[in-house]
Amino acid sequence: MAVPSIDQIKVLRDRTGAGLMDCKKALIEADCDIEKAIDVLREKGIAKAVKKAGRVAAEGLALTKIDGDKAIILEINCETDFVSSSDKFQKLVADCLDLCLEKEPATVEEANDLCADLMAEATIAMGEKFQLRRYTLMKASDGQAFGSYIHMHGKIAALVVVSKDLGEGNRGLAMTVASAAPEYLTLADVPAAERARELALAEKEVAEDPKLQAKPENVRAMIAQRKVDSRLGENCLESKPYALDPDGKLTVGQYLKEKGASVVTFVRYLVGEGVEAPAEAE
Repeated sequence: MAVPSIDQIKVLRDRTGAGLMDCKKALIEADCDIEKAIDVLREKGIAKAVKKAGRVAAEGLALTKIDGDKAIILEINCETDFVSSSDKFQKLVADCLDLCLEKEPATVEEANDLCADLMAEATIAMGEKFQLRRYTLMKASDGQAFGSYIHMHGKIAALVVVSKDLGEGNRGLAMTVASAAPEYLTLADVPAAERARELALAEKEVAEDPKLQAKPENVRAMIAQRKVDSRLGENCLESKPYALDPDGKLTVGQYLKEKGASVVTFVRYLVGEGVEAPAEAE
């Protein structure tokens, strides 16, 4: 029997909010596999919402820029919050943004090489190490339009491609992406493996619900599917409340249907997302 480490227990607790002893027991049952332990806790009703792996730890900025039929979203990391809010760092990120938008590097490695001189000069000027962590270049076809939104002075950035120009609605969709943090456009975009995992959990819940035992098998299967769609739908952009709706009742899917439009793709960056913080010296 595998014995979970303190670090594994802490990670599971951080991601599920479950108690330490519940986390320890789940890890033992799951042979110290954290993802399986999450399922164990969820099956027992101990964990409902599950956080993504990784902690937000890095400083930096995420910005966007639109130029005609192309646009870019980019994140550059630095070491301290003090530097991330400085005018010099803001200029560094803006210069890298312009350069990458112009040259269109194919990979992050190429983008870092392209911006190496700018980074080196900035290190000399500010005394910190900088890294272009990620970027996405988008192209708009005929009739398509971009929407962008920057939140918290560059801590969150969002960029969307819309099937047609919706004016202020383009920004509203990007604002929704920034605030609601969807993972997918629609239910159809959810990976099969994730749907299968949720279905297994839902089927177990239905099978153990005494109120549903008398239901025909096809009805219980339908109930399980509805549970899956409901849970996964919470991670889809089309189900999120549209940010510019004053009543907060209109979903993105409803708004797009009214406008006869669709979101082609979107990207959202939260600065430092998934980056592990270095251990602090005792």
